[in-house]
Amino acid sequence: MTQASSRVENSQSQSISKNAIGIGLRSPHYQQMLAERPQIDWLEVHSENFFNQSSAQRQVLDQLALDYPLSFHGIGLSLGSTDPLNKQHLQQMKALIDCYQPALISEHLSWSSSNSRYFNDLLPVPYTEESLGIFCDRLNQVQDFLGRALLVENPTTYLAFSDSSMQEWEFLNEIHRRCHCGLLLDLNNIYVNSINLGLDAKVYLQQIDIAAVQEIHLAGFTRRQLENGEILIDTHGSRVSKAVWQLFRDFRHRCSAPALIEWDSDIPALEELLSQAELAKQHQQGVVSKEQLP
Repeated sequence: MTQASSRVENSQSQSISKNAIGIGLRSPHYQQMLAERPQIDWLEVHSENFFNQSSAQRQVLDQLALDYPLSFHGIGLSLGSTDPLNKQHLQQMKALIDCYQPALISEHLSWSSSNSRYFNDLLPVPYTEESLGIFCDRLNQVQDFLGRALLVENPTTYLAFSDSSMQEWEFLNEIHRRCHCGLLLDLNNIYVNSINLGLDAKVYLQQIDIAAVQEIHLAGFTRRQLENGEILIDTHGSRVSKAVWQLFRDFRHRCSAPALIEWDSDIPALEELLSQAELAKQHQQGVVSKEQLP
């Protein structure tokens, strides 16, 4: 049995159904989630927040894992870096995964470390054969160590590298082909990049390998005025925009992967996230007209 096939067979003790709608679990909502157990299909957490086995966060996760399928979303592997992989980080991640057996595990197409120094951001990679080889080699090492296939999320970028030799969707499709991983498609990121870099979001969604997409993220952005014009910032700090809802409606006709409402800054009341999740269900059922889009 190859390592790739082993990863496929050993994956997903839990499961999240197609068309399921979830929310990102954040600390301001822990107690309300425990007390009320609202009706939501699944929860996603940032893996690194739960590495400490004796933490209060783990106690919360222990309880919620009894009622909700889980997805682990990592931000610290720095897969696009040329640094050696952080073995301690990998060991902590494997222990967490082995404990909860989440349905999905994801990371970013980015890097955040150089010469053992870590940066508080997810930085873009050039879309070249060299960086593709580096990323795939590291991703394969991680998947083999964890015994699980990961999902790779498309990034938000605010610049384009002059030496890039392929489009982002080509880069992601090739990662999927070489590493037998899945893709996490963040529609807000695609829209933000389309405005800031002049890309065509519809072409992107037509070209991405639909069979590889196993999760969708929906989030909000912030507009910022600069001297030479306006840019969109991927803050994940507001409601999903009308434009992103439209991308979701159009893409849903072709892809039935689970979708998630992600809200990371200016976190609102839990009811707001649940309302956005309900709106996502209405959009995928086609009961919200274009005129009713928020």
